Amino acid sequence: MFSIEHEFDATVVTLVDEGPAPLQEDITINAFEECVTVEQYDARTDRVEKITLSISQLQDLAVALNLPEGIYSRVRK
Repeated sequence: MFSIEHEFDATVVTLVDEGPAPLQEDITINAFEECVTVEQYDARTDRVEKITLSISQLQDLAVALNLPEGIYSRVRK
């Protein structure tokens, strides 16, 4: 299950883990004009962990999800 919300400065997508246990904590993705952040609560540290990706890194990730193992360089237009 997931939800999509449009905020003033970002689009927020929340991914909820469903299915048999053990389940992972929700993931929140904030898409800003200049970057994308991915956040998830870590119960072991009682903190929300955040990763920030540039738009270029996000584009590379989208392409990488459909490629076989290897090293690639994306041609930027």
